[in-house]
Amino acid sequence: MRTRSIAVALLLTGLLAGCTSGPPPVPETSGHAETPPTDPGVAPVGQATVIASGLAAPWSMVRLPSGSTLISERDTGIVKELEADGAVREVATIAGVDHNGEGGLLGLEVADGSLFAYFTTGTDNRVERFPLLGDAGSYRLGDGTVILDGLKRAGNHNGGRIKVGPDGDLYVTVGDAGDSANAQDLDSLNGKILRIELDGGIPADNPFPGSPIYSYGHRNPQGLAWDANGQLWAAEFGQNTWDELNVIEKGGDYGWPLVEGIGTDPKFKNPVLQWGTNDASPSGLVFTQGTFFMAALRGERIWAIHPHDPIGNVPWFVGEFGRIRDVVEGPNGTLWFLTNNTDGRGDPKEGDDKLVQFRLETAVEG
Repeated sequence: MRTRSIAVALLLTGLLAGCTSGPPPVPETSGHAETPPTDPGVAPVGQATVIASGLAAPWSMVRLPSGSTLISERDTGIVKELEADGAVREVATIAGVDHNGEGGLLGLEVADGSLFAYFTTGTDNRVERFPLLGDAGSYRLGDGTVILDGLKRAGNHNGGRIKVGPDGDLYVTVGDAGDSANAQDLDSLNGKILRIELDGGIPADNPFPGSPIYSYGHRNPQGLAWDANGQLWAAEFGQNTWDELNVIEKGGDYGWPLVEGIGTDPKFKNPVLQWGTNDASPSGLVFTQGTFFMAALRGERIWAIHPHDPIGNVPWFVGEFGRIRDVVEGPNGTLWFLTNNTDGRGDPKEGDDKLVQFRLETAVEG
């Protein structure tokens, strides 16, 4: 495992800007000691293209090699297919989804011929695996198999992101379900990032034998992405002060509820970046072409994060699209993101919610 040292770095300043202006103020940050990447990273350019509209509280999307994209709708429990030509159709309604507050149909992932879905039921949060049948334009789901269940549910802090890592295992973010004590309790799966095999088994090299827990001390993580070196990063909602971006180490304790943001106790892992909660409320996270892009709900923006030392970050699209829930790589070097203005907390605009595309180009250094 690589060694990382974390130290508080100087704040950088600038002018707050939209997507075509100069660099804005950079939030509180801690240094990320790593060999500087040779890739200068990328930034959005040009005008937005709306790929799909009229979505109902979309939460997650996963692009398929066929050119289709599967999208989850939180409140309806529907999985929709966006076809390559822009047509949108219903694939299936996930049985048992019980929308309550922030719960419902949340994260999606596709691997090994299956769709994996994280969702809230009347009694818990769980992950089910469904055979993904058919082809582009006619996808359907087979019968589901529960591979992880018994995660405490609540009106908020349900986590819900699922991603297959470079090791082929499934990583699952689980919120503390509104009870902060869960995060430090290794007998609870809440307030954790979990790692399981695709059939629900527990990897033999997990840090706590016989447990799916990969890291703990989390409040409500909702973003997962791996950098070019295969290192896992996660975005996490704070409470009243600091939202976080963390480098995730196996077995690491990220401090919640004993610390929020950068702290001084060496037994807790510090975030590499922190934002005031008005500027972030982070959800989806993606790494592409040397740059992380992080969706912000309350902050109504996307943060572009360049993992140099010290780490740098710039907000884009501030206030232009409202709340932003998920972000993924689009085709041909583009960036795709989902707005989230119809979830009861946003201010819906005409056509909301939307899937939006921007072109990416190499960032200009200096």
